[in-house]
Amino acid sequence: MKAVLVLEDGSIFEGASIAAGGEKIGQVVINTAVVGYQEMMTDPSNAGKILVLTYPLIGNYGTAKKFYESKKCWLAGLVIKEASKISSNWQSEMSFPDFIKKENVLGIADVDTRTLATAIRDKGEMFGIISTESRNTAELISKIKDFKIKNQPNHIKDISVKKPTEKGSFPGGPKIAVLDMGMLESFTKQLNTLGCNVTLIPYDTDSKSILAMHPDGVIISNGPEDDENIHKITATVKGLLGKVPIMGISSGHEIIGLALGADRKKMIIGHHGVNYPIKGDKSYKGEITVQNHSYILDDEAIKSQKDVSVTMRNVNDNTIEEMESKSMKFISVQYYPSSPGFDEPNGAFLKFLKMLPAKKRSKLSAVKPAVLEVKNAKA
Repeated sequence: MKAVLVLEDGSIFEGASIAAGGEKIGQVVINTAVVGYQEMMTDPSNAGKILVLTYPLIGNYGTAKKFYESKKCWLAGLVIKEASKISSNWQSEMSFPDFIKKENVLGIADVDTRTLATAIRDKGEMFGIISTESRNTAELISKIKDFKIKNQPNHIKDISVKKPTEKGSFPGGPKIAVLDMGMLESFTKQLNTLGCNVTLIPYDTDSKSILAMHPDGVIISNGPEDDENIHKITATVKGLLGKVPIMGISSGHEIIGLALGADRKKMIIGHHGVNYPIKGDKSYKGEITVQNHSYILDDEAIKSQKDVSVTMRNVNDNTIEEMESKSMKFISVQYYPSSPGFDEPNGAFLKFLKMLPAKKRSKLSAVKPAVLEVKNAKA
């Protein structure tokens, strides 16, 4: 089945439908990762987006239940160069084409993704429409304009848990409440590895209710950046700052910035990939990070905060990647605190857990002494 991707600037990219037919509109973003297509597709932060994968061959190692980052695929659409006809991986449980059909994703293949990626990089992220029903460019652009006027993103409401949901049971371990906007399964797994009792709570839980749970720490998770619920969550975070240790992840980092009175800026081309270098202001030691965001915090507004320290910046564009405050008891990261492998937790989680009461920190070392000893040795 023939399909077409039309960008709001009138650019046209022809291809073929992978599975489902129809029409979908969303912001078009590119991701430069070589692997991880299933994780990206099930990342709630990508909800409502048309995701372009720049690596030319997708699906060669299949898919498996263990690689889901959430319960389903949240994309509006997927754009690739070529869908692999075979898959080879001992962990594979389902082929990529079958996965696309199961998740009912509107995908388009045989697209010149190199030219498409160049267009996005030159002109900036913009909305687009994938269609198997029409090839009338003027008509499709009109639909995009109408969508932008009438549509008010509300994905977090659908993504978040509907009631408190416990993940992991470790007697005596720290109690971590996660304000769920799309917490990745791999992040929860890292916290469980460290012996944390994680409870996902609905996005609209107010600060009083969260504090009444008596958590040892609170995480403001990653999730969609363009959403009508961001302001409501920001108000909740204002009521938590300084009262309980907090960690913000990606969009959660941005929300902490908003709670501090800073503004967000839309990037011309967001950070979406697995090879973004960051480093501390007073160090020449860098780290390579996974990132997935289109907004950044206003630098001047954060620097004017008396008790907030910027601890990591992006090497390429100097944007804020990590900040913390001892007086307000928070650390926040714009990057994804992904595990470096072998179930080793990311250092950002360890920094957050060091903010917890000493009694709870002692429980951590009792649960996973080897993990903490390795991390301390590296430091």
